[in-house]
Amino acid sequence: TRHFCSDVFEVDPITVTDGQPVGLLWASPDCKHFSKAKGGKPVSKKIRSLAWVVIKWAKAVRPRVICLENVEEFQTWGPLGDDDRPCPHRKGQTFQLWKAQLQKLGYVIEHRELRACDYGAPTIRKRLFLVARRDGQPIVWPSQSHAKPDAKGKAPKGMKPWRTAAECIDWSIQGRSIFEREKPLADATMRRVAHGMKRYVRDSAD
Repeated sequence: TRHFCSDVFEVDPITVTDGQPVGLLWASPDCKHFSKAKGGKPVSKKIRSLAWVVIKWAKAVRPRVICLENVEEFQTWGPLGDDDRPCPHRKGQTFQLWKAQLQKLGYVIEHRELRACDYGAPTIRKRLFLVARRDGQPIVWPSQSHAKPDAKGKAPKGMKPWRTAAECIDWSIQGRSIFEREKPLADATMRRVAHGMKRYVRDSAD
């Protein structure tokens, strides 16, 4: 695998692929200026515009399939107002323009909001998944394989219970204390820690 530590817009698609055909382009542009977790801070136009690199690659090397993953709010991508915040009256305009650019290049596009936990990954966060194809083959979405378990840990018939993050954690690693750090954790993080301690330790029967 070759890695290019560079501004993504400075990488030339034709040069780095050596003129070979491209089967798949996967894009996960920085999502922090779309996510509702961002709050009301002004946004960076440079970061907010990262998805345009997908169009650059589509024009240059015509990947057979393009996949994009992002937060669901990516669909609200639109122009910024004079205050450098998203214009509430033009929500989604840039997203629609971005999709139209791919369609002009011959791509058929579908997108869905999915939770990876429904397909066997231990995260309940909802994400936007977009697939664009130009090879004439149908876009096929996976069938749900997992579902939220009931109080006894059982999933509906034909489904497996959601996996947990605990499966992926190496509990032998002690980790760092949240106290006496050179840089204290953010207040919001400490509130989440306190909430977790209350819910799973102090108020838990188990």
